[in-house]
Amino acid sequence: MDRRSFLGTVGAAVAGIPSVAHAARGGRSAPLGAAGSLRPAGAGLAMDKVGLQLYTIRDEMARSVERTLYEVGRIGYKEVEFAGYFDRPPRAIRQLLDRNGLKSPSAHVSLDTLRGGWYRTLNDASEIGQKWLVVPWLAEKDRNSIDAIKATAELMNRAAEDAKTFRIKLAYHNHDFEFQEVEGRRIFDVLLEETDPERVLVELDLYWITKAGADPFAYFQRWPKRFPLVHVKDSAGPPDHAMTEVGKGTIDFAQIFARREEAGIEHYYVEHDNPSDPMASINTSYRYLKALEV
Repeated sequence: MDRRSFLGTVGAAVAGIPSVAHAARGGRSAPLGAAGSLRPAGAGLAMDKVGLQLYTIRDEMARSVERTLYEVGRIGYKEVEFAGYFDRPPRAIRQLLDRNGLKSPSAHVSLDTLRGGWYRTLNDASEIGQKWLVVPWLAEKDRNSIDAIKATAELMNRAAEDAKTFRIKLAYHNHDFEFQEVEGRRIFDVLLEETDPERVLVELDLYWITKAGADPFAYFQRWPKRFPLVHVKDSAGPPDHAMTEVGKGTIDFAQIFARREEAGIEHYYVEHDNPSDPMASINTSYRYLKALEV
């Protein structure tokens, strides 16, 4: 089941409804891909707050939210991002998080949630303690023309304005299709230009921007502080760009995270869409990031 279908079925219960281009450094270009590198970069800050997008272990969550969150905390994760609450009310989710030493800064919600049931969703997120609600996907009709993209951006702006009362911000999570052009303009660029930079931010998926062949550093430079959330998942490289555990692929995360201040990165979520062994996968990715200094 893909993320769009997953949000539509699970999330509605509570909500109410070579890889990357080069980065300019000192007038020279540095390649982004360096598989398995644990080299320090930047200020030498260890990652002490690794997060997990729970979509990675959605089957385990469906079997037992309680047991799965316990295991996530036991591995060492400190933050989780939800993609549906599995029929648990927000109060129960908050209690489970507290019990397992976890926080949930953000959750994924469908674009349709912004059109209906938005205040209930905001209230639930506030009760859980979330500060971000993230739209993870756009249907074709919401992105197939410049006018459609502008209408989507305006919907996000209105929703973000409503969210201010709850001290919550809105974000958009990319795949690779946003880096395609519509009517001669890149979808992602139009979204960023048309949304409020203070209230509508970006959860940058580092796998998908890599697969698209776009340059994250160019976006950091053009829209500084616009990327408070990142999805950390690795690519085995061209031509297939198979997803793999963090540290086993070609993406140089140390180089990206060294630019965290410019980008505004605050939260790092491990994700793998279809791991063969989900719990082993999140354990492997956690251990790599825990050892990484940036």
